[in-house]
Amino acid sequence: MAYKGNYRPSSPKKYKGNPHNIVYRSLWERKFMVYCDKNENILEWASEELAVPYRSPIDNRVHRYFPDFYIKVKESNGSIKKKIIEIKPQKQCVEPKVKKITSKGYIFEVVQYAKNKAKWNAAKEWCLDHGYEFQVLTEKELGIK
Repeated sequence: MAYKGNYRPSSPKKYKGNPHNIVYRSLWERKFMVYCDKNENILEWASEELAVPYRSPIDNRVHRYFPDFYIKVKESNGSIKKKIIEIKPQKQCVEPKVKKITSKGYIFEVVQYAKNKAKWNAAKEWCLDHGYEFQVLTEKELGIK
C-alpha cells in the first residue's frame, strides 16, 4: 500500500468537504480516515479542510496551518464534541535533545519542532475560541508499534 493516496469514503455524507478529493499523506492518516468513516460515533469528519493562521518562529510571518482532521464525535455520555486532530510520530512531539555537533538532520528536527509547536499553540487558541478540542495523536494512540 502506498504512503500517499486518495481515500474513498464508504459514508461520503459524513465527510465535510469534497469526498472525491480526500488525500492521505501517511498510512497513519489513512488508518484514522477509515476509523472516522466506519465509526458510528463519528458524526462528521474532514481532512485538511480547516485553515488556522499561525506565526512562524522561523520567519516571523503569518502562515496557514491545515490540521490533519476535524471530527464531530458523540461521546459515551451522549454529549457531542468537535475536535481538531493532528497525526504525528511521537519523536516529532518532543523537543530534540541538544547535540554537541549540529548536523543538517539535527537542524531540520529543531526547525520542524519549532514550527509544529507554533502551529499547535495557534490551533489550541483557535479551538478555545470556537469551542473545539485539540489533540495530537501519535503511533501510541493509533495502536501502531
